Amino acid sequence: MRLLFKGGTVVTGKGPRRADILVEGEKILDVCRDIPAIGAQVVDVTGMLLFPGFIDAHTHFDLDVCNTTTADDFASGSRAALRGGTTTIIDFACPNKGETLHDGLRLWHKKADGKCACDYGFHMTIDDWNETIEREIDDMYAEGISSFKMYMTYPAMMIGDEAMYKALKKLKEKGGICGVHCENAGVIDALIAEKKVAGENGVHCHPETRPDIMEAEAVGRLLRIAEQVDVPVVIVHTTNIEALDEIANARWRGQKVFVETCPQYLVLDDSVYYNEDWLQAAKYVCSPPIRKPADREALWRAIRRGEVQTVSTDHCSFTTQQKLAGRDDFTAIPGGIPGVETRGELIYTFGVAKKKIGLGAMCRVLAENPAKLYGLFPRKGVLAPGSDADIVVYDPNADHVIRAEDMVGAADYNPYEGVVTKGSIRQVWLRGKPAVSSGKVLAGPDGKYLPRGKCQL
Repeated sequence: MRLLFKGGTVVTGKGPRRADILVEGEKILDVCRDIPAIGAQVVDVTGMLLFPGFIDAHTHFDLDVCNTTTADDFASGSRAALRGGTTTIIDFACPNKGETLHDGLRLWHKKADGKCACDYGFHMTIDDWNETIEREIDDMYAEGISSFKMYMTYPAMMIGDEAMYKALKKLKEKGGICGVHCENAGVIDALIAEKKVAGENGVHCHPETRPDIMEAEAVGRLLRIAEQVDVPVVIVHTTNIEALDEIANARWRGQKVFVETCPQYLVLDDSVYYNEDWLQAAKYVCSPPIRKPADREALWRAIRRGEVQTVSTDHCSFTTQQKLAGRDDFTAIPGGIPGVETRGELIYTFGVAKKKIGLGAMCRVLAENPAKLYGLFPRKGVLAPGSDADIVVYDPNADHVIRAEDMVGAADYNPYEGVVTKGSIRQVWLRGKPAVSSGKVLAGPDGKYLPRGKCQL
């Protein structure tokens, strides 16, 4: 069966252009003006913007953390992702300390296979380094995993500088890419101890014990290690000016550095942590914390200049009941917020509609760049002949109010409650099939696992 999306504006990384899209089965056949409707069912998208399916390369579904499990598993999380225009997610397979990479991969396939409504892949977390794990790196590539993750904080997952150096050398040998969570664990621990000695326990202690300069210090340290290895790295969930300066210095030295940020750092500011209502403030606990308004504006400028390559969500959702676990100890508040369901509309509303970025930049950070960075291009990330028919139909005139009660994700609150969007997602198509229509998720657990190739940026 052929479908003809007629009358819309196709958005690419280079910008918008008036074009029709002809689809047959799961693939795009043609993208050009005035395609005749002979033998095709017409989908009228007059006045709509047509984006490639968004890719969220930073989600945490069904993750055991902080003595609990995230509210969204792969079933609910992938449905929320689709509703937000995300047709592909890349989650983090996380072996426990002492386990093998194969253990982590088997567990994540068990969590996701047959449950995911959108297409999916995995990054592999490296939380230890030994001869066994080094040998397993080759096996991960054979399984279609070409990207990895390391942490410079969190005792259960962090890795030291020596191990990071050795791991990066192995990944360079294989041509892989690694994202790194950059914060200074030792200083964080010292600052937490100071707060507790002083008897302070409010949510405001969270950002005050994870300051921007200590994120920047870790970014700078990582980049010097990467410089020694001579390998590109990804700085995930970048939040502030100081970190951007460290990245700019590394690029000036000739290093290749890829940068990710998230909607919470582009839309919110740290005033959320100083709400007199403890639970309202606790809803925004995530790491790194949300920063100052000046940092927010610096990130938008960096996107506009092409200095930030991707906007993912770091979706790590909990219910308000789960957040209450930290009522008497701010360090026990589960860290993470929901984001997959609102990312596209937030970037359009606060970026494109406010003229901070153009449509081309939105397409690049949500679709094209993550597809290239993580080895999915041109199957994903672009509306072009031969690509998967993953299409987001965006109505720029259908404004609506974000409300938790309307969400399909499992969290019982939304960090952007009450925000009035500029436009909204009208339809989502996954490999040529209708997945979302007028806010209703139509897709079943039909997502495909995507083996991935090497970085193309």
